Amino acid sequence: TQSTWDSPKMVSLGQGALAVAAAALVAKVMLPAPPVVQAVPTSLLANIALSLGAYLLAMRLIPAVREMFLRARMDGTDLNKKDPKPVIPEAMGLVAGAVYLIALFVFIPFRFAEFLEAGDFAHEKFVQYVCALLSICCMVLLGFADDVFDLKWRHKLVLPTIATLPLLLVYRATFGSTTVALPAALHETLGASLDLGFLFYIYMGMLAVFCTNAINIYAGVNGIEAGQSLAIALSAIAHNLLQIYVVATPAADHMLSLQLLLPFVAVTAALLQHNWYPARVFVGDTFCYFAGMTFAVVAILGHFSKTMLLFFLPQTFNFVFSLPQLLKIIPCPRHRMPRMNPKTGLLEMSKAIFPLSALSG
Repeated sequence: TQSTWDSPKMVSLGQGALAVAAAALVAKVMLPAPPVVQAVPTSLLANIALSLGAYLLAMRLIPAVREMFLRARMDGTDLNKKDPKPVIPEAMGLVAGAVYLIALFVFIPFRFAEFLEAGDFAHEKFVQYVCALLSICCMVLLGFADDVFDLKWRHKLVLPTIATLPLLLVYRATFGSTTVALPAALHETLGASLDLGFLFYIYMGMLAVFCTNAINIYAGVNGIEAGQSLAIALSAIAHNLLQIYVVATPAADHMLSLQLLLPFVAVTAALLQHNWYPARVFVGDTFCYFAGMTFAVVAILGHFSKTMLLFFLPQTFNFVFSLPQLLKIIPCPRHRMPRMNPKTGLLEMSKAIFPLSALSG
């Protein structure tokens, strides 16, 4: 059975959209473009065109490297299928992450061209951008290491924190604000804002740990890792557009967040089409680390970390619900995922059966 998303029409649609975006970019730079095109920043048009190109490249690469991953024994058994359960390639998040990074590397001249033309290069913004890519690149590498070596949970908690350190140092050097806005209900008692000081950096480090592992925990069903990441990314894009064009807040930070998210949506949509039920590939821990760090980076540099946590409400509920098992209070099976019932052909909740004496404490 083929996924309803896996259609040549989707590729053709992407190619058409890429042609339109490229034409708009050329018109903006070289010709008297319509007012609608002139209103869009040149860097954003280039970002949209590169995102569409990244989508098409990911759509081609994922099936092209499928056999290569199988030969390297980077595979897993799909427990969501009926017997005989197929073995399909794993860690395809590596392909999505690589295409994403390529797109953003190519985007560097477009993003900073306006500063070069003005003769006043924005060194702070350039350092922010490069450190964002560095943190994401580190997590792609660490996620792939997890897929290969099956790292322990204590490593999964420490590694995102280390990968975030360059970003936090750049945040301290270029922005440095540790003040958070408080809800209106707390204004009378605590004021409109609260300066957290050093605790703010601890909070942002913990945000990176939470985002990467929240995507990883909420997994095990075809399409759920890429699907939830796509939903969160689209929500964050809507928030950035709202802040830029409706609320009219300072646009630079939200524009950077938007330009980091658009290529992510492109490669995630391509990966989701191959991971949608019935999955032909697994995304692996590589994608979960990649997606989580991308969300942490855009939340930190876009200065909407609290709003990002709102987009993670389902993952937060799942994390709290899982705490008894994660803390070993209740015995935790290796895979807490739904099981296929061979009689009905449907997925059913997994169960952990244990004696009361096995409860800790």
